[in-house]
Amino acid sequence: MAVSSYEKDVTLMEGEKPKVNLYDGHYSDHMKAAQTKVRIDTYGEDGDLGQSSWMTVKELNSMMEMLEVNSTSRVLEVGCGAGGTSVYVAKRYACKITGVDLNPHGVETANQLAAKDGVSDVADFVVLDASKPLPFEPDAFDAVFCNDTMCHIPSRKSVLEDWKRVLKPDGKMVFTDAMVVSGMVSSDEFATRSSIGKYYYPPLGENEKIIKSAGFELLDAIDTTPEAAQVAKRWHDSRDRYKAELQEPEDNFNGLQKFLHMVYTLLFEHRLSRFIYLAKK
Repeated sequence: MAVSSYEKDVTLMEGEKPKVNLYDGHYSDHMKAAQTKVRIDTYGEDGDLGQSSWMTVKELNSMMEMLEVNSTSRVLEVGCGAGGTSVYVAKRYACKITGVDLNPHGVETANQLAAKDGVSDVADFVVLDASKPLPFEPDAFDAVFCNDTMCHIPSRKSVLEDWKRVLKPDGKMVFTDAMVVSGMVSSDEFATRSSIGKYYYPPLGENEKIIKSAGFELLDAIDTTPEAAQVAKRWHDSRDRYKAELQEPEDNFNGLQKFLHMVYTLLFEHRLSRFIYLAKK
């Protein structure tokens, strides 16, 4: 959610559409003034990377440090969305980065952004279904990064095994998951939380088991739930503030507001949790 829309094409049943559309509108209207205002309110003046997720720039920098990214690194971002995160990483760390996402609007915007910012020689973006084996050689990357996208991918163990394949020896991967069930959640609450697409909700401890079963050495699992709850609240409140400028269909606007309020409520009450998982090949 940088974020991808694997839930639209991979995890929904054939012909099924999300009840509320977040990603297509976000990516196609990426540079719209109202969208920019909302992102600045949500992530801060220096935190607008075009993301539609629970990640701040401070957290992104922390994850890059965990991955030990530097000028010699080749990085893969799974679920790159509109490309802002990858372009930021390429510029800040002078590394090479490849972003993949299933949403063509996001990838088109990402390639345009890389060209505009003068990093298209080191940052490239591809429309790709990352729930399937990746078209990269073994030992191709120093680091794999996936922000708030794994929750959309059903075949988690096989995906992690493929990340291990494309990582160099001692390479690291990091992914976030905001769907970890850590308390009582009703069926109605799950339905609202899943209104923008289909999700997979692991119980506490399940991601750690899958990471280890995929052959990784788990280095850390960091609870970022309180921070993510505040991102959801700021996002909700800013959209309300700029409702007229956003010019969204009423049903979609109200649906997204209900979704964001539910995200905040479940995270604030710690009934759903968000973790950063760090592991090494």
